[in-house]
Amino acid sequence: MTNKREQKAILVLGGTGKTGRRVVERLRGRGVPVRVGSRAAEQPFDWTDRTTWAPVIHDVGAVYVSFQPDLAVPGALETVGAFADLAVASGVSRLVLLSGRGEDEAQAAEKLIQSAGVEWTILRSSWFNQNFSEDYLRDPVVGGEVALPVSTVREPFVDADDIAEVAEAALIEGGHAGQLYELTGPRLLTFADAVAEIAGATGRRIDFVPVSIEDYTGALTAEGVPVEVVELLTYLFTAVLDGRNAHVADGVQRALGRPPRDFVDYAKAAAAAGVWNRA
Repeated sequence: MTNKREQKAILVLGGTGKTGRRVVERLRGRGVPVRVGSRAAEQPFDWTDRTTWAPVIHDVGAVYVSFQPDLAVPGALETVGAFADLAVASGVSRLVLLSGRGEDEAQAAEKLIQSAGVEWTILRSSWFNQNFSEDYLRDPVVGGEVALPVSTVREPFVDADDIAEVAEAALIEGGHAGQLYELTGPRLLTFADAVAEIAGATGRRIDFVPVSIEDYTGALTAEGVPVEVVELLTYLFTAVLDGRNAHVADGVQRALGRPPRDFVDYAKAAAAAGVWNRA
């Protein structure tokens, strides 16, 4: 990395999210100047308000691009492309994109980043371990029953800390430009397997109940979940979780020189931290 880039801040979009906040913590721990891109930041960033983009990009050397809510939503592709163009025009020299494994829309966004004219790294990631502890699956786990519209499909769940460590390396170290890393855990698990491992780590009974997509989305709608979120989850649980991702990849090993963290270690650490304790 050049001295010029070292003097510039790194912008972490989604800097308060599951991967983004971990990237921020790791960069700050190494004394790297970081700018957090979020609606709640001192200088706010909002994907839906392009007037917020230029002030946040100013004098930035590299950007971690994490699009919210997901690259699969309508309009995401055009938005990411417009941001990449502005970033490059503003002097950004490196883009690191968090992408989704098995998502055609995400791979189209990857091509935009790859053709932006600056150094790029793609982090094509599988389902996060932390969806069970830091997202919408946490409450069902705590309640003792996880009902999802999946059954025997296996997924190579990946740890958000592994993603953040790869992102950190890609943002500040050499050797990662032009690399597409498929980031997965070391083995395949069904959702029932994952819930069973969490149950074992907590010492409590936690049931996994497969349900139809109609019953699942109906329950979400009855709970007042926004339509766009229901549509996104429907896409993820039907189109993406169809077996296309039922194989592990070597992205973590290639990027970091070590194997990825295992789900059981994540479950034990999360249980020890009390994230699934009943109120």
